[in-house]
Amino acid sequence: MNLEPGSPYPELLARLDRWSADAREGHPGVIPCRSGCTACCNGPFDISVADAMLLRSAARRLPAQVRKGVARRAEALARRIQALAPTWGPPWDIADIGDERFDEISSALADVPCPLLDEGGACLVYGSRPMVCRWMGLGIVTREGEIIANACPIQDQFPEYAALPPQPFDLAGFGEIETPCLEDAAEALLGDPDRAGYETTIALALDSLQLRRSP
Repeated sequence: MNLEPGSPYPELLARLDRWSADAREGHPGVIPCRSGCTACCNGPFDISVADAMLLRSAARRLPAQVRKGVARRAEALARRIQALAPTWGPPWDIADIGDERFDEISSALADVPCPLLDEGGACLVYGSRPMVCRWMGLGIVTREGEIIANACPIQDQFPEYAALPPQPFDLAGFGEIETPCLEDAAEALLGDPDRAGYETTIALALDSLQLRRSP
């Protein structure tokens, strides 16, 4: 899968960023999301096969010492996940244990920071962060009228933000472009485009990369 700027998947992510920026401009001072706020960056959460590829590429580009720190944190979280799901193994597809079991694991580790956060709470690969991270912070209303609620865990601390209406987004059109990107990523990562629905976690995607090695 082509991960260069301007190729389909990075452009999809940039499209989400523009959507979020438009919401900020339309509601100045209301949306509190900022660097250093890690309320939605804790615990294992699912990422797509395209995001797994994107994060692996971004992690490899980090400076050696930073990369080693990420590796230590990813390994520690991966071991904790494995302890809770001892029969789960590579390639760490969430479908292999089921959403219910994965939700239980996520709840048990809900206070563990993402391994890609630095000591100040900033994302070390912010420009390559997964799609789910870009959705967070806003509710969505699709062209068909479906509403997806804002999942920000601390929105009750900001009444005006919590009352913000869902923001319009063409989710169906977005999905039409995303699907072939997922198929390409599944072919590249797993050797099978039919596994486009593959999902894993950030820690499990990174743990097998031997990131501690110097360039």
